[in-house]
Amino acid sequence: MLIFGIDPGIGITGYSFVEFEDNPKGNFFNLISSGSIQTDKNASHPKRLLELKNDINFLIKKYKPNCASIEQLFFFKNQKTIIPVAQARGVILLTLEENSIPMFEYTPLVVKQTITGHGRADKSEVKTMVKNYIEIDENVKLDDTIDSIALALCHAQNARFKEEIK
Repeated sequence: MLIFGIDPGIGITGYSFVEFEDNPKGNFFNLISSGSIQTDKNASHPKRLLELKNDINFLIKKYKPNCASIEQLFFFKNQKTIIPVAQARGVILLTLEENSIPMFEYTPLVVKQTITGHGRADKSEVKTMVKNYIEIDENVKLDDTIDSIALALCHAQNARFKEEIK
């Protein structure tokens, strides 16, 4: 199963494609690709949303994921960013739906709980645990990209227990 992990944002959207296999010898995770979509901050908001949609479409066509794991909106401390992030997330959800990609949503708390064992983990703890699950290139530095990998791993773990993967 190929899981498309997505950490949505208007300026930076982290993405990853994680291959998951649940077998009697143990779980197998393989990072196929990861990176970020960074929209032009000087472009109009609608153009940035269109750029995001086009890039998500490109990634779907290139990698053909079985499903997507996306961060669910939660209360933001910075109220200036909640609407643009919600709009970016809406564009991503629409694009996934247009491509018939099943999507699963997880809050940051659930992702941290699943990956680290506690929901109040900081970014460095999440990155350390992600590295325990899967081999990642040391050049992967953006938190958004690491978060997308964590989202994909979170779905793999949750789906395994719910037996959605078969």
